[in-house]
Amino acid sequence: MTIDDLDAVLEIEHRSFAIPWSREAFYNEIEQNHLSTYVVAEEGGCVAGYCGVWLVVDEAHITNVAVLPDYRGKGIGEALMKRIMEIAREVGANVMTLEVRVSNKAAQGLYRKLGFQGGGIRKRYYSDNQEDALVMWVNL
Repeated sequence: MTIDDLDAVLEIEHRSFAIPWSREAFYNEIEQNHLSTYVVAEEGGCVAGYCGVWLVVDEAHITNVAVLPDYRGKGIGEALMKRIMEIAREVGANVMTLEVRVSNKAAQGLYRKLGFQGGGIRKRYYSDNQEDALVMWVNL
């Protein structure tokens, strides 16, 4: 992901999340946060999805992953996750974690397909509706 991708990423963000990240947040992730790595997926010249990770010592934490609604179900989210997992392995991460809404069964299915397992619940994690988050982990 580059600064040039921000407009497209923000569109995905706004179409995917009740409380989307701001342009400033993504800008800081790209330009200031030396622990973060973000990738985008392009389909027909369009940024169709993105994924971000924080790489801290030997752990990788997925910050966000999203795909435009019209492109969901086409393997883009899986490809993004596989690429981020590959990057994490390359820099020496041994484990990867993420949080996902307990109601988001589609995302949980993808993560389980990639080897993630449930590791606990973060109560009232999501500020928009106080929904719990399922914490998932995978050994890389």
